[in-house]
Amino acid sequence: MWKVVWKNEIKSLFITSAGLVVGSFIMACSTAFFLLPNKLSTGGFSGLSTIAYYLFHVPVGTAMIILNLPLFIIAFFRVGKKFFIKSVFGTVLLAVFINILERFPAATTDKLLACIYGGIIMGIGTAIILKVNSSTGGSDLLSYVVRSFNDRFRSGDLIITVDTIIIILSIAIFKEIEIGLYSAIAIFLMGKMIDIVFEGVNFTKVLFIVSDKSDEIAKLIGTVVQRGSTGIYAKGMHTENDKMMLFCVGSRSEIVRIKNIATKIDNKAFIVIFNARETWGKGFEKDKLLR
Repeated sequence: MWKVVWKNEIKSLFITSAGLVVGSFIMACSTAFFLLPNKLSTGGFSGLSTIAYYLFHVPVGTAMIILNLPLFIIAFFRVGKKFFIKSVFGTVLLAVFINILERFPAATTDKLLACIYGGIIMGIGTAIILKVNSSTGGSDLLSYVVRSFNDRFRSGDLIITVDTIIIILSIAIFKEIEIGLYSAIAIFLMGKMIDIVFEGVNFTKVLFIVSDKSDEIAKLIGTVVQRGSTGIYAKGMHTENDKMMLFCVGSRSEIVRIKNIATKIDNKAFIVIFNARETWGKGFEKDKLLR
């Protein structure tokens, strides 16, 4: 039994370490090749480090470690030891990678291109770090510390608040409003990329179908599209008639076929379609991963 536990611990440690190395390197590439040369940032302590870089010529990586030191001291007593160790490791890795890579030429000096590619690449790196349940210090670690004192604060609100303050500070110091505008685009794209990495791009769709011919529609969906559907008893509050509402989930292409089946059988069918960010269960990608 202990051998299995030991194996799992080693595997978990390897995945976490690999994620921290890869994620930190990707984040460093975003900072060194796109954001830093154009005075842009995605908020956090990297934004403060960028300001320190241009004002006092302190290497960004070194400034990040200095800024995080007080936070690490507090975090040592307030957050879990494992998370603390991973955060320190991630911060040091990111700092070292940035200090090495910032010596190379910028990928572009066009601020629009820099904010687009910098934000996208930063989002990918950040998502990898988050996937191994770690951080590279800065505003996300700060949110953990603040919540350890008062859990009524939401992490997302705290991070957005800190990032907004840092962006405003960048505008005030560099006296260029464009820096703030482009940085805002980078932050938006970073957030979108984090969502994509975590949730994927193959969104499923959900249909609610209200029809007097729900049995016939459900049978044909199962035969033609080979998707199941769930009948939910409902009541029309205006007509006061009892109805059977079908609940169906499928891919984009399947949803078109399901909709066509429903409207062909009952052209008066009431149909609502919306996105499902994740779908777990039989017949979907997550189901295949669990096998």
